[in-house]
Amino acid sequence: MKTSALCLAMLLALLCLPAQAHEVETGAIMVCDTEQQAERYAQVFDGNQQGAISVVNAEANNPTACAVVEVAFVAGPAFEVARGKEHAFAVVPIVVVGFKAPNGIQRLEPTLVFTLVKLREFAV
Repeated sequence: MKTSALCLAMLLALLCLPAQAHEVETGAIMVCDTEQQAERYAQVFDGNQQGAISVVNAEANNPTACAVVEVAFVAGPAFEVARGKEHAFAVVPIVVVGFKAPNGIQRLEPTLVFTLVKLREFAV
């Protein structure tokens, strides 16, 4: 519940900012529907992106819970670190505002999803 309220507040903040205040990025990225699915992806990721996606999707009983998609998006601030056996990722909420179509980027109703950014950790 706390995470849902935080995500809703971030989505509203991003949508209320003036258009020039945030940067729209484009690219093929891995996204998950929920923060928990993104965290689970990080836990099972062993270097095989599609394998980790398959595990999360099977556990969620949803073939599209996590996927690699080519989209236009606005990234929010990373707010959590998710770890697996050998990797650490920042969990980043993003608002998807478009998708790549044959004739270019097509606008979408803004949709909140989650992605991961691999972190470099150093032993101290």
